[in-house]
Amino acid sequence: QVQLVESGGGLVQAGGSLRLSCAASGRTFSNYAMGWFRQAPGKEREFVAVARRSASFIYYSDSVKGRFTISRDNAKNTVYLQMNSLKPEDTAVYYCVAQLAYELVPPFSRASGYNYWGQGTQVTVSS
Repeated sequence: QVQLVESGGGLVQAGGSLRLSCAASGRTFSNYAMGWFRQAPGKEREFVAVARRSASFIYYSDSVKGRFTISRDNAKNTVYLQMNSLKPEDTAVYYCVAQLAYELVPPFSRASGYNYWGQGTQVTVSS
């Protein structure tokens, strides 16, 4: 089992920034691909970003590419999501996800491709 705990959500004005953190425990962190999904009210969960241990394996959704940056600190068992130039449409509950790296297959945007989910953290962007 992998336990994921997100933090860092909050209220921010449009154009502002937030950094989300996700602390993982329970298994060897470096063996897992780590990512983020989000879910806005009345909408399906949406893929945001995913990263394996290697920095060469990072994918973003088109909606956040160029504004959000995913990174991981394997020594701290933590994955981050730096969110810049936030827009009201970024308002959602953000979920940290994890999946054994060798079991993660394309398309990486499928929610069903990730076995482990955090409880979520709310991000609200005001206009």
